[in-house]
Order: sequence, then structure tokens, then C-alpha cells
Amino acid sequence: MRLDDILFSQGFGTRRVCAGLVQHGHVEVADSENVFHLETDASSDWEPSLYPDGFNFKVDGRIWRYQSLAYVVLNKPAGIECSQKPSAWPSVYTLLPAPLRQRPCPGKVQGVQAVGRLDQDTTGMLLLSDDGKFLHRMTSPKHHMPKVYQVSLKHAVVGDMANAMLARLCAGVVLEDDPQPVKAQAAELLSPTHLQLTLTEGKFHQVKRMVASVGNRVEALHRSQIGGLKLPDDVLPGQWRWLTAQELQLLRG
Repeated sequence: MRLDDILFSQGFGTRRVCAGLVQHGHVEVADSENVFHLETDASSDWEPSLYPDGFNFKVDGRIWRYQSLAYVVLNKPAGIECSQKPSAWPSVYTLLPAPLRQRPCPGKVQGVQAVGRLDQDTTGMLLLSDDGKFLHRMTSPKHHMPKVYQVSLKHAVVGDMANAMLARLCAGVVLEDDPQPVKAQAAELLSPTHLQLTLTEGKFHQVKRMVASVGNRVEALHRSQIGGLKLPDDVLPGQWRWLTAQELQLLRG
């Protein structure tokens, strides 16, 4: 694979732009000893799979690792919309570097796409990828992918009231515009005002509407886990990183 083709596949611009990055000395590549060397020939052939630690390169001094497909975890802060065309708040995609937003993909949409959405005031774990099969598997209702939410309640609940609330959430509640009951896979009250809720569906404002249907209100909402993967401790609000092979396995089951 030509070096400029590698840069193009990783989202560094058009083929002409990528060739120019190489020819003008903006790109360094790592050899088998992970030592970086200036590369000035865009036609150089490289095979990422031949390198034991992956194909590492630098563009303008920043290290990148070749990824044939992108799998990213992001810790979404409040006040951010999960849309590429936000209506009132900044887009979550502005938290990502340009190459992730520009990776060439089949069809009209470029770059990584969010696996589902979180409301602008909801925080926590968001996955993004350019792997269509992965996106479909993670969002399809047929796969019943569990998602765990930490819910701060406005009104404290204890005793029989708490037990009744949890029982209703797990048995199923009817939302205003949906005749089919929706239910939690699991519900646990960690404190009088802290509810942990596990869902396998993703309806509009589902957590907030479910909590409202049992006579309470969501004050804050945080997604802490998807499938078998918890939000990594090393990903702070507003930060992202690549998913490891082990983390991907936890998601794929």
C-alpha cells in the first residue's frame, strides 16, 4: 500500500493533499524498531500488518496508528449534541480530530458515526466507528445490547415506595406516545436519589420518560456501560481514545 494511500484511508485529506504532506516533509514513519524516520516518497509501499506493534506514523509531529477500521470510545460531557448538524449546542464531533471526521467511507457520509445518541444534557459513554456492520450490530433492537445508566432522581424514594418503583420499571411502563410497554432489564436503587437502570432499547428520551411515568424526575443522567464494556477510567469528559482489542471483544460478546 502506498504511503499516500494510507494517509488518505486514515482521513488526512484528498489523495493530492496526502501526497503533498509526504513530499513536503510532514510525515514520519516508524520502522520495525519503532524509530521514526522522515519519509519524502509518497509512492513508498508499506504493509501495516507486517509491523508487530501496528503501523505507526507521525503527521506534523503527532503520532497516529494505522487502523483499517476505526473504533472509538468518547466520554461525552453535558452541553454537546450527538449530531453532525447540531441545532443549538456544539456537535460531539468537534471533540474529535479532523482525520476521524474525514475518514473515507462508502456512501455519502464521511468519518466515524456515533453508535446511537445521547441527549445534550446526558453525559458518559459514546462509541463511534466507521464499521457499518459494527454500527448495525450495536444499534439493532434484535441484538438487545444492554446499556447501563446512572440516574440522579429529583425526589428521594425509600422503603415500599422504592420497591414499587423498581418493580414497575422492570415489569414495564407505558409511555405517552407508545402503546407498547417498555421495561428495564434491571433496576437498582443505589441510594434514595441514585438509580441504576439497564435498558436494551433506545427510544427517544426513554430513561427520562420511564422515570417520569413512575412519578419521579431525572435530574442528571450518565451512561456508564455498553454491553460488557464500562466507560474506561482513563477517558475523562470530553476525551476519546481507540478501543483496544480486548474492549472490542467485550462489546461483541
